[in-house]
Amino acid sequence: MTMPVREAELSGTTPLAAPSPAIRFENVSKIFAARGTGAAEVQALSGIDLAVAPGSILGVIGRSGAGKSTLIRLVNGLETPTSGRVVVDGTEVSALDERGLRDVRRRVGMIFQHFNLLSSRTAYDNVALPLEIAGTPKDEIRQRVEPLLDLVGLADKRHRYPAELSGGQKQRVGIARALATRPTVLLSDEATSALDPETTRSILELLSSINRELGLTILLITHEMSVIRGVAHEVAVIDGGRIVEHGDVFDVFTRPRHPTTRSFLGAETGRELPAYLQAHLRPEPVPGGAVALRILFRGPHATDPVISELSRALGLDLNILSGSVDEIGGRPFGTLVVSLPNDPVKLGQALTFLQARELDTEVIGYVA
Repeated sequence: MTMPVREAELSGTTPLAAPSPAIRFENVSKIFAARGTGAAEVQALSGIDLAVAPGSILGVIGRSGAGKSTLIRLVNGLETPTSGRVVVDGTEVSALDERGLRDVRRRVGMIFQHFNLLSSRTAYDNVALPLEIAGTPKDEIRQRVEPLLDLVGLADKRHRYPAELSGGQKQRVGIARALATRPTVLLSDEATSALDPETTRSILELLSSINRELGLTILLITHEMSVIRGVAHEVAVIDGGRIVEHGDVFDVFTRPRHPTTRSFLGAETGRELPAYLQAHLRPEPVPGGAVALRILFRGPHATDPVISELSRALGLDLNILSGSVDEIGGRPFGTLVVSLPNDPVKLGQALTFLQARELDTEVIGYVA
């Protein structure tokens, strides 16, 4: 029996190699030809290098036109890269003929923003459709479809038509249909953007559950950071057809490097300042005023009583101007904006105190 990696390390044997990515983009570019006289060709993707680990959930976020939809359509062969390689479970998708693509598409399920259900078929029949197309016997279809309807919480809706279902229920049918052929990869194309917030949360919880229980690799695209935060393990930010930032969700959310990422994250992580505070901030010191300092709480000292310790240690009167405390990926994270007297010596001492506790700090302006 193969030992877990940790046991192998302890026993002195060679540890297992890391598994190959379930999805891999290797220097992928996509150019769409010009349409119409005088039109220019469109560079949708440029130099994409990205890997999705088996059993993980990777969220790709970007604005409209950033290249998200093109990226996801390369995985199941609906688009072909102009250059580079797209590899799914060891198979180069872009090198396949139509027969090979059909095989890959059975291993790659997809759920859509607008559900794409057939109005003339019941929930059961919509889920059964890909199996019928594949020529699966009726008994096998039933043995597959009924557990899937139960998995997505729609066992009692099996005979209902799409017009009789809510948006969330339609999407659950779509998820069950995507799972019908036992895929190893699930693609989600803005699957929650047509749903209300409460329904979105329930769908994200369902996707997380499917990921855990079935070990399914999920690649989802979205324009909402709340979706990434609710379900993804890693996030890739796409802008102008390029991946501008990629990493663990907690790390990207709490220490975004690229301006596009920061713009997406403003309200989501408490970085966006309240309007009343923005109106009173000044770029230069105000006579008799105070300096405004943003403190990001992450890491081992995220839950320590740092503000009270700072006040006592330096004899400072601190005023909390705004703040939020939350959890990202099961780890605590908070943002506070405080003001303190505009004394260069005291400010330097305060920054040293906070940085010694591994807290990110930033002077964001001055207030009267």
